[in-house]
Amino acid sequence: MELATIEGIIRQHGADKAAIIAMLQDIQHEYTYLPQDVLVHLTHTLGVPLSRAYSLATFYRAFSLKPKGRHAIAVCLGTACHVKAAGKILEKFERLLNIKTGQTTPDLNFGLEQVRCLGCCGLAPVVTVGQDLYGKVTLTRVDQIVRRYQKQGA
Repeated sequence: MELATIEGIIRQHGADKAAIIAMLQDIQHEYTYLPQDVLVHLTHTLGVPLSRAYSLATFYRAFSLKPKGRHAIAVCLGTACHVKAAGKILEKFERLLNIKTGQTTPDLNFGLEQVRCLGCCGLAPVVTVGQDLYGKVTLTRVDQIVRRYQKQGA
């Protein structure tokens, strides 16, 4: 834990207890998850029970208590994507990254998730990597997508 980073996030929000969700979002963005030592420091500084941070972290799906990959890959398995072989695309990501859906690579570079609909069915099958969206993904493009983010480094 880098204390200066956490203190900066707390200062940015005026150490306001009411801004705890926003602080958790900033911490999640910084670390890709909510480390226990960071939650302890945050709640101690704000004067709120640690259980409050944990209840928020487990209630909202956007938060994670386990490390996530720097590059979060989401494969849509909604109806339109499913019909266009999104399941095979997900399996290809699993093979290439040597992880299962819901897991993170040991180097924390990639995380793999499945989602039910990304709202762009006309581009099926669809994959996102962070904020980047890829439509009409083929098995061949899976290799290209992974290579692009591997080149960016961890």
